[in-house]
Amino acid sequence: MCSEKMTEKKNYVLIGCLCAVGCEVLYGMSFMFSKQATNLADTSALLGWRFLVAFIAMTLLAITGVMKVDLKGKDLKPAIIVAIFCPCIYFVGETVGISNTTSSESGIFIACIPVVSLIASALILKKVPTKLQVTGILITLFGVILTVVAVGITSSLSVIGYMALVVAVISYSMYCVFVDKASGLSGAEITYVMIIAGAVVFAVYALAEAFAKGSVNELLTLPFRESSFLIAILYQGIGCSIFAFFLSNLAIARIGVNKTSSFVGITTVVAIISGALFMRENLTALQLAGAAVILIGVYVANSEKQQGNT
Repeated sequence: MCSEKMTEKKNYVLIGCLCAVGCEVLYGMSFMFSKQATNLADTSALLGWRFLVAFIAMTLLAITGVMKVDLKGKDLKPAIIVAIFCPCIYFVGETVGISNTTSSESGIFIACIPVVSLIASALILKKVPTKLQVTGILITLFGVILTVVAVGITSSLSVIGYMALVVAVISYSMYCVFVDKASGLSGAEITYVMIIAGAVVFAVYALAEAFAKGSVNELLTLPFRESSFLIAILYQGIGCSIFAFFLSNLAIARIGVNKTSSFVGITTVVAIISGALFMRENLTALQLAGAAVILIGVYVANSEKQQGNT
Protein backbone atom coordinates (compact mmCIF):
# COMPACT_ATOMS: atom_id res chain seq x y z
CA MET A 1 0.00 0.00 0.00
CA CYS A 2 2.82 2.36 0.95
CA SER A 3 4.65 1.46 -2.26
CA GLU A 4 1.56 2.30 -4.32
CA LYS A 5 1.25 5.70 -2.65
CA MET A 6 4.92 6.48 -3.29
CA THR A 7 4.55 5.50 -6.95
CA GLU A 8 1.44 7.63 -7.25
CA LYS A 9 3.25 10.60 -5.70
CA LYS A 10 6.23 10.16 -8.04
CA ASN A 11 3.91 10.07 -11.05
CA TYR A 12 2.13 13.19 -9.77
CA VAL A 13 5.45 15.03 -9.49
CA LEU A 14 6.67 13.68 -12.83
CA ILE A 15 3.60 15.03 -14.61
CA GLY A 16 4.18 18.41 -12.96
CA CYS A 17 7.81 18.43 -14.13
CA LEU A 18 6.81 17.44 -17.68
CA CYS A 19 4.25 20.27 -17.69
CA ALA A 20 6.96 22.73 -16.64
CA VAL A 21 9.28 21.48 -19.40
CA GLY A 22 6.50 21.63 -21.99
CA CYS A 23 5.65 25.19 -20.99
CA GLU A 24 9.25 26.39 -21.34
CA VAL A 25 9.70 24.61 -24.69
CA LEU A 26 6.63 26.41 -26.05
CA TYR A 27 7.92 29.75 -24.74
CA GLY A 28 11.39 29.09 -26.18
CA MET A 29 9.99 28.44 -29.65
CA SER A 30 7.91 31.63 -29.48
CA PHE A 31 10.95 33.90 -29.84
CA MET A 32 11.42 32.68 -33.39
CA PHE A 33 7.84 33.60 -34.31
CA SER A 34 8.05 36.94 -32.47
CA LYS A 35 11.08 38.00 -34.49
CA GLN A 36 9.23 37.35 -37.73
CA ALA A 37 6.04 39.10 -36.59
CA THR A 38 7.69 42.23 -35.16
CA ASN A 39 9.24 42.88 -38.56
CA LEU A 40 5.70 43.40 -39.87
CA ALA A 41 3.92 45.10 -36.97
CA ASP A 42 4.52 46.75 -33.61
CA THR A 43 4.29 44.96 -30.29
CA SER A 44 0.81 46.26 -29.45
CA ALA A 45 -0.62 44.70 -32.63
CA LEU A 46 1.11 41.41 -31.89
CA LEU A 47 -0.15 41.26 -28.29
CA GLY A 48 -3.66 42.39 -29.23
CA TRP A 49 -4.07 39.77 -31.94
CA ARG A 50 -2.31 37.11 -29.84
CA PHE A 51 -4.77 37.33 -26.95
CA LEU A 52 -7.78 37.79 -29.19
CA VAL A 53 -6.88 34.56 -31.00
CA ALA A 54 -6.31 32.88 -27.64
CA PHE A 55 -9.72 34.03 -26.36
CA ILE A 56 -11.56 32.79 -29.46
CA ALA A 57 -9.71 29.47 -29.48
CA MET A 58 -10.18 28.73 -25.78
CA THR A 59 -13.83 29.76 -25.88
CA LEU A 60 -14.35 27.20 -28.65
CA LEU A 61 -12.46 24.58 -26.62
CA ALA A 62 -14.67 25.32 -23.60
CA ILE A 63 -17.91 25.24 -25.62
CA THR A 64 -17.00 21.92 -27.27
CA GLY A 65 -15.93 20.42 -23.94
CA VAL A 66 -12.33 19.81 -24.98
CA MET A 67 -11.24 21.90 -21.99
CA LYS A 68 -13.53 21.93 -18.97
CA VAL A 69 -14.24 25.50 -17.89
CA ASP A 70 -17.08 26.38 -15.51
CA LEU A 71 -16.79 29.80 -13.85
CA LYS A 72 -20.40 30.05 -12.66
CA GLY A 73 -20.79 30.58 -8.92
CA LYS A 74 -17.05 30.44 -8.27
CA ASP A 75 -14.89 32.99 -6.49
CA LEU A 76 -12.90 34.54 -9.35
CA LYS A 77 -10.89 37.00 -7.21
CA PRO A 78 -7.78 34.73 -6.98
CA ALA A 79 -7.77 34.21 -10.76
CA ILE A 80 -8.28 37.93 -11.40
CA ILE A 81 -5.31 38.74 -9.17
CA VAL A 82 -3.25 36.20 -11.13
CA ALA A 83 -4.37 37.77 -14.42
CA ILE A 84 -3.46 41.28 -13.26
CA PHE A 85 0.11 40.17 -12.59
CA CYS A 86 0.32 38.03 -15.73
CA PRO A 87 -0.39 38.71 -18.51
CA CYS A 88 -1.39 42.35 -17.84
CA ILE A 89 1.43 43.88 -15.79
CA TYR A 90 4.08 41.40 -16.92
CA PHE A 91 3.69 41.97 -20.66
CA VAL A 92 3.50 45.75 -20.26
CA GLY A 93 6.70 45.73 -18.19
CA GLU A 94 8.45 43.31 -20.54
CA THR A 95 7.43 45.25 -23.66
CA VAL A 96 8.47 48.66 -22.31
CA GLY A 97 11.64 47.19 -20.82
CA ILE A 98 12.79 45.38 -23.97
CA SER A 99 12.01 48.38 -26.19
CA ASN A 100 14.08 50.72 -23.98
CA THR A 101 17.07 48.47 -23.26
CA THR A 102 19.40 46.20 -25.17
CA SER A 103 18.60 42.53 -25.71
CA SER A 104 21.50 41.51 -23.46
CA GLU A 105 20.26 43.68 -20.59
CA SER A 106 16.66 42.48 -20.90
CA GLY A 107 17.86 38.87 -21.12
CA ILE A 108 19.76 39.18 -17.83
CA PHE A 109 16.81 40.85 -16.07
CA ILE A 110 14.32 38.20 -17.22
CA ALA A 111 16.76 35.48 -16.17
CA CYS A 112 16.33 36.68 -12.58
CA ILE A 113 12.69 35.55 -12.47
CA PRO A 114 13.43 32.16 -10.81
CA VAL A 115 15.50 33.83 -8.07
CA VAL A 116 12.81 36.41 -7.32
CA SER A 117 10.15 33.67 -7.44
CA LEU A 118 12.05 31.72 -4.77
CA ILE A 119 12.16 34.80 -2.54
CA ALA A 120 8.45 35.54 -3.08
CA SER A 121 7.55 31.91 -2.38
CA ALA A 122 9.53 31.94 0.87
CA LEU A 123 8.10 35.27 2.07
CA ILE A 124 4.46 34.86 1.02
CA LEU A 125 3.83 31.12 0.84
CA LYS A 126 6.33 30.29 3.61
CA LYS A 127 7.79 27.58 1.37
CA VAL A 128 11.49 27.69 2.03
CA PRO A 129 13.52 26.31 -0.89
CA THR A 130 16.02 23.52 -0.28
CA LYS A 131 19.74 24.09 -0.68
CA LEU A 132 19.78 22.09 -3.91
CA GLN A 133 16.91 24.14 -5.32
CA VAL A 134 18.74 27.37 -4.57
CA THR A 135 22.01 25.98 -5.94
CA GLY A 136 20.34 24.67 -9.09
CA ILE A 137 18.55 27.94 -9.84
CA LEU A 138 21.75 29.96 -9.29
CA ILE A 139 23.58 27.61 -11.66
CA THR A 140 20.79 28.11 -14.21
CA LEU A 141 21.02 31.89 -13.78
CA PHE A 142 24.76 31.72 -14.42
CA GLY A 143 24.10 29.64 -17.54
CA VAL A 144 21.61 32.19 -18.91
CA ILE A 145 24.02 35.07 -18.26
CA LEU A 146 26.77 33.07 -19.99
CA THR A 147 24.65 32.68 -23.13
CA VAL A 148 23.83 36.41 -23.07
CA VAL A 149 27.53 37.26 -22.76
CA ALA A 150 28.19 34.99 -25.74
CA VAL A 151 26.04 37.27 -27.89
CA GLY A 152 27.67 40.39 -26.51
CA ILE A 153 26.99 42.76 -23.63
CA THR A 154 25.84 46.26 -24.51
CA SER A 155 24.43 48.99 -22.28
CA SER A 156 21.47 51.32 -22.74
CA LEU A 157 21.58 53.07 -19.34
CA SER A 158 17.80 53.47 -19.60
CA VAL A 159 16.27 54.07 -16.17
CA ILE A 160 12.75 53.62 -17.59
CA GLY A 161 13.78 50.36 -19.27
CA TYR A 162 15.40 49.00 -16.10
CA MET A 163 12.40 49.93 -13.94
CA ALA A 164 10.00 48.32 -16.42
CA LEU A 165 12.02 45.09 -16.44
CA VAL A 166 12.08 45.04 -12.64
CA VAL A 167 8.28 45.39 -12.70
CA ALA A 168 8.08 42.51 -15.21
CA VAL A 169 10.27 40.24 -13.08
CA ILE A 170 8.36 40.98 -9.87
CA SER A 171 4.94 40.65 -11.52
CA TYR A 172 5.78 37.25 -13.04
CA SER A 173 7.06 36.05 -9.66
CA MET A 174 3.85 37.24 -8.00
CA TYR A 175 1.85 35.45 -10.70
CA CYS A 176 3.60 32.20 -9.72
CA VAL A 177 2.85 32.77 -6.05
CA PHE A 178 -0.84 33.62 -6.51
CA VAL A 179 -1.41 30.68 -8.86
CA ASP A 180 -0.13 28.50 -6.04
CA LYS A 181 -2.53 30.21 -3.62
CA ALA A 182 -5.55 30.00 -5.92
CA SER A 183 -7.95 27.27 -4.85
CA GLY A 184 -11.35 26.23 -6.07
CA LEU A 185 -10.41 26.82 -9.71
CA SER A 186 -8.81 24.41 -12.13
CA GLY A 187 -5.75 25.18 -14.23
CA ALA A 188 -7.96 25.59 -17.30
CA GLU A 189 -10.27 28.03 -15.50
CA ILE A 190 -7.37 30.18 -14.26
CA THR A 191 -5.92 30.14 -17.77
CA TYR A 192 -9.25 31.27 -19.25
CA VAL A 193 -9.47 34.23 -16.86
CA MET A 194 -5.88 35.17 -17.74
CA ILE A 195 -6.70 35.06 -21.45
CA ILE A 196 -9.88 37.13 -21.04
CA ALA A 197 -7.90 39.78 -19.16
CA GLY A 198 -5.17 39.77 -21.80
CA ALA A 199 -7.68 40.06 -24.63
CA VAL A 200 -9.47 42.99 -23.01
CA VAL A 201 -6.31 44.93 -22.11
CA PHE A 202 -4.16 44.35 -25.18
CA ALA A 203 -6.82 44.23 -27.90
CA VAL A 204 -8.33 47.49 -26.64
CA TYR A 205 -4.87 49.08 -26.42
CA ALA A 206 -3.96 47.96 -29.94
CA LEU A 207 -7.22 49.37 -31.31
CA ALA A 208 -6.75 52.66 -29.45
CA GLU A 209 -3.21 53.04 -30.73
CA ALA A 210 -4.29 52.19 -34.29
CA PHE A 211 -7.14 54.69 -34.06
CA ALA A 212 -4.74 57.41 -32.93
CA LYS A 213 -2.47 56.63 -35.89
CA GLY A 214 -5.34 56.28 -38.33
CA SER A 215 -4.36 52.70 -39.11
CA VAL A 216 -7.35 50.69 -37.81
CA ASN A 217 -7.96 49.06 -41.19
CA GLU A 218 -4.32 47.98 -41.42
CA LEU A 219 -4.51 46.45 -37.93
CA LEU A 220 -7.73 44.53 -38.61
CA THR A 221 -6.55 43.13 -41.96
CA LEU A 222 -2.93 42.41 -40.96
CA PRO A 223 -3.28 38.63 -40.33
CA PHE A 224 -5.09 38.21 -43.64
CA ARG A 225 -2.44 40.13 -45.56
CA GLU A 226 0.69 38.68 -43.96
CA SER A 227 0.90 34.90 -43.58
CA SER A 228 3.97 35.05 -41.30
CA PHE A 229 2.10 37.35 -38.89
CA LEU A 230 -0.89 34.99 -38.95
CA ILE A 231 1.34 32.00 -38.14
CA ALA A 232 2.97 33.97 -35.31
CA ILE A 233 -0.30 34.96 -33.61
CA LEU A 234 -1.73 31.46 -34.02
CA TYR A 235 1.34 29.94 -32.39
CA GLN A 236 1.53 32.53 -29.61
CA GLY A 237 -2.21 32.70 -29.07
CA ILE A 238 -2.87 28.95 -29.00
CA GLY A 239 0.56 27.50 -28.21
CA CYS A 240 1.71 30.03 -25.63
CA SER A 241 -1.32 31.86 -24.26
CA ILE A 242 -3.47 28.72 -23.96
CA PHE A 243 -1.28 25.64 -23.65
CA ALA A 244 1.84 27.19 -22.11
CA PHE A 245 -0.21 29.14 -19.54
CA PHE A 246 -2.23 26.00 -18.80
CA LEU A 247 0.91 23.86 -18.41
CA SER A 248 2.51 26.49 -16.19
CA ASN A 249 -0.55 26.71 -13.95
CA LEU A 250 -0.74 22.92 -13.74
CA ALA A 251 2.97 22.63 -12.96
CA ILE A 252 2.75 25.18 -10.14
CA ALA A 253 -0.29 23.38 -8.71
CA ARG A 254 1.52 20.01 -8.74
CA ILE A 255 5.16 20.79 -7.88
CA GLY A 256 5.00 24.30 -6.43
CA VAL A 257 6.63 27.62 -7.31
CA ASN A 258 10.17 26.64 -6.35
CA LYS A 259 10.45 23.60 -8.59
CA THR A 260 8.53 25.17 -11.45
CA SER A 261 10.83 28.21 -11.40
CA SER A 262 13.86 25.99 -11.80
CA PHE A 263 12.76 25.05 -15.33
CA VAL A 264 12.61 28.64 -16.65
CA GLY A 265 16.14 28.47 -18.09
CA ILE A 266 15.01 25.82 -20.57
CA THR A 267 13.35 28.65 -22.53
CA THR A 268 16.81 30.05 -23.27
CA VAL A 269 18.14 26.67 -24.40
CA VAL A 270 15.19 26.10 -26.74
CA ALA A 271 15.44 29.67 -28.10
CA ILE A 272 19.13 29.16 -28.93
CA ILE A 273 18.59 25.78 -30.61
CA SER A 274 15.49 26.86 -32.58
CA GLY A 275 17.27 30.02 -33.69
CA ALA A 276 20.21 28.01 -35.00
CA LEU A 277 18.07 25.33 -36.68
CA PHE A 278 15.29 27.42 -38.21
CA MET A 279 16.61 31.00 -38.37
CA ARG A 280 20.20 30.11 -39.28
CA GLU A 281 21.53 32.15 -36.38
CA ASN A 282 25.13 31.66 -35.28
CA LEU A 283 25.65 29.09 -32.52
CA THR A 284 28.90 29.62 -30.64
CA ALA A 285 30.78 27.32 -28.29
CA LEU A 286 30.09 29.76 -25.43
CA GLN A 287 26.35 29.57 -26.10
CA LEU A 288 26.52 25.77 -26.06
CA ALA A 289 28.43 25.93 -22.79
CA GLY A 290 25.78 28.23 -21.34
CA ALA A 291 23.02 25.85 -22.47
CA ALA A 292 24.82 22.93 -20.83
CA VAL A 293 25.17 24.89 -17.57
CA ILE A 294 21.43 25.71 -17.65
CA LEU A 295 20.49 22.04 -18.01
CA ILE A 296 22.87 21.11 -15.17
CA GLY A 297 21.17 23.71 -12.99
CA VAL A 298 17.72 22.32 -13.80
CA TYR A 299 18.93 18.81 -12.93
CA VAL A 300 20.46 19.92 -9.61
CA ALA A 301 17.34 21.89 -8.61
CA ASN A 302 15.17 18.82 -9.22
CA SER A 303 17.44 16.18 -7.75
CA GLU A 304 15.47 13.45 -5.97
CA LYS A 305 17.87 13.65 -3.04
CA GLN A 306 16.47 17.01 -1.94
CA GLN A 307 14.08 17.16 0.95
CA GLY A 308 11.74 19.94 2.00
CA ASN A 309 9.06 22.12 0.58
CA THR A 310 8.58 22.48 -3.16
